[in-house]
Amino acid sequence: MIARPLMLLAGLAGVLCGAGEAAAETWPSRPVTMVVPFAPDGYQFVLGSRADAINQTLYKTPLYNFAADLAPVVLVAEQPTILVARKDLPAANLQDFIAYAKPNQSTMQMGSAGAGSTGHLDCMLLNAAVGIKVTHIPYRGGGPAMQDLIAGRIDYFCTLSGTAMPQIESGLIKVLAILTRDRSPVLPNLASAHEQGLTDFEATTWFGFFLPKRTPEPIIQSIHDATVATMETPSVQERLKEIGAIVAAPERRSPQYLQKFVASEIAKNAAPIRAAGISID
Repeated sequence: MIARPLMLLAGLAGVLCGAGEAAAETWPSRPVTMVVPFAPDGYQFVLGSRADAINQTLYKTPLYNFAADLAPVVLVAEQPTILVARKDLPAANLQDFIAYAKPNQSTMQMGSAGAGSTGHLDCMLLNAAVGIKVTHIPYRGGGPAMQDLIAGRIDYFCTLSGTAMPQIESGLIKVLAILTRDRSPVLPNLASAHEQGLTDFEATTWFGFFLPKRTPEPIIQSIHDATVATMETPSVQERLKEIGAIVAAPERRSPQYLQKFVASEIAKNAAPIRAAGISID
């Protein structure tokens, strides 16, 4: 579900290497590598995402401390989560869904791309927010889950906005809400969860750049400035829009913001993981 954003951001990192060299002539003096998903040494980027925040609780002994072992550079983009349902579910919007789910929760089933996946956690957060408990059916990936949703074998599914567009447009499934505070430019006619009564509800997958913890401040600032300049180019913004991603707002791009955001994301995602009793050795 994140392959296309990763490819795009990898390309963005390639652009940044040249931009960084222009911005700081003494750095880099050797090749720059982007690493997914954990802390490197030397001149290496880390493409961090919400998955890293999830893993801090999902794994009993994480390999690294996402909040402490990396130097945040910039939040790049987010992909909002949407709530989709089987086409014959008697609901046209989020409020209809809640009204149907509350009396029928004991027989309903929600799918996911796997236990601990972003879609699983987003649906868990949604269930907690509306006050329902529904049986979770984990699949080995989003594709099989989507197929069973189309076939009507499960009732609903939380997925990234860019991945379900073909099924939505062809009428194979129905979309009930975008699980964010604001509407998405990709789906401007789809009411947000906030608009539909779930005040300030936010469920998104995000991506950002990080460097090793002890990277000098001038290098962090150089990479930050080059990234922001690249993010502002129309071609990058258009490509992100094509995959359902939204460029981070200017006030959310500072390293200081990303540091606090990571800590809040770890705490936010810990709650549904612990509630579901999910743990990986």
